[in-house]
Amino acid sequence: MAQKLYISTSPHIHCGDTIERNMRWVIWALMPALFASFFVFGRGALIVTATSVASCLFFEWFITRFLLKRKSTLGDLSAVITGILLAFNLPSNMPLYMIVMGALVAIGVGKMAFGGLGNNPFNPALVGRVFLLISFPAKMTSWPVPAGLAASYIDAETGATPLNLIGQIAGGNTAAADQLPGLGELFMGNIGGCIGEVSALALLVGLAVLLLSKTITWHIPVSIISTVAVLTGIMWFVNPVLYVNPLYHLLSGGLLLGAIFMATDYVTSPMTPKGMVWYGIGIGLLTVIIRYFGSYPEGMSFAILIMNAVTPLINNWCKPKRFGEVEK
Repeated sequence: MAQKLYISTSPHIHCGDTIERNMRWVIWALMPALFASFFVFGRGALIVTATSVASCLFFEWFITRFLLKRKSTLGDLSAVITGILLAFNLPSNMPLYMIVMGALVAIGVGKMAFGGLGNNPFNPALVGRVFLLISFPAKMTSWPVPAGLAASYIDAETGATPLNLIGQIAGGNTAAADQLPGLGELFMGNIGGCIGEVSALALLVGLAVLLLSKTITWHIPVSIISTVAVLTGIMWFVNPVLYVNPLYHLLSGGLLLGAIFMATDYVTSPMTPKGMVWYGIGIGLLTVIIRYFGSYPEGMSFAILIMNAVTPLINNWCKPKRFGEVEK
């Protein structure tokens, strides 16, 4: 009897790693930031997050089941992460119907329109976030001030964020420097802003979880943070009146949230360590340019989406050396 020869693509030895396992670690890593947002913004943070997650799960199930006629993919947990990350990029007083619209764009346009997980060129949560920012700029830039567990949901008091103040200072309003919160407040999270970006401490705990579980590597987060620190540090050294201490840039806005949880998305980021470093440098450079010279105070979302589009070129440029290849 002839023996069958089975041919398959690599890897031929399975390490036990699965999509569900990695997604589960990301969810665990996001929990410290979710708890911090609850203590800063109250029930509004939980309402926005729950609505976003439920909407993303529903739209992925509906599109997969009834439009694509495929088996449900909810088990891979990617829709849950998209929902959490979309919520983390929204203010805690966001109207529910806007959240549902953002989830529809994130899942329907940012993910399922390209064929689902593994095929999307752009981070779905950021696609939804940018859609909402362009469609509802007033609501997306109205930031509730920290009011603790007793904070109201819709009628929350709003105020300027650190990035708004940094932009005012760079524009010549140096008096805005007196309104900047202390670095300790930025680190702990007693500031206004999006749900998931307020506590640098909580996000760094999440980074430690992802690194220790080997869900991500250090290349992208470190290259982004280092690039922003160097560029803003140079500008601060040249003109400390108009440009603030680089620590304000590192601890405010969505820099840490984007660098740790969104730029590191497996599907939309480069495959090789060298490519990851260049990808991170590009995100850091674009973020600083948009923050200081763009119309929006925050440039992280746009920077990641732009570099998502560049990822195929980076992968083509930073190819690993072929085994057995002879140098010419």
